Amino acid sequence: MSKDDFKAFVRDNPRLIKYVNNKQMTWQSFYEMYDMYGDKKEVWEPYLKEEKPKEKTSPDFMSYLKNIDLDAVQESINSIQRVLGVVSDLTTGSTTTNSSSYEPRPLYQHLDD
Repeated sequence: MSKDDFKAFVRDNPRLIKYVNNKQMTWQSFYEMYDMYGDKKEVWEPYLKEEKPKEKTSPDFMSYLKNIDLDAVQESINSIQRVLGVVSDLTTGSTTTNSSSYEPRPLYQHLDD
């Protein structure tokens, strides 16, 4: 068998490409199989079988809701609220401290002269 025959075999059976792309097989391994067995159906059947497309089912909303851990959701919300509270305290506390509570003393003034 020649390389050109193998290339034609691959062109006729493009499903082999996904096995090489997924690193399940190499082109060298496929070529060696082709060189030894040719295009016998029994050898290539595991690689060339047609895959049935999976039916797309719409997710069942109620089963989705049943799987949600409400305690974990509540804990996450509480954590987010605490973080936002700390950030809010830091941003509002620093601006009010700098602008309203500091009054500079006049220079050269001693004991209210």
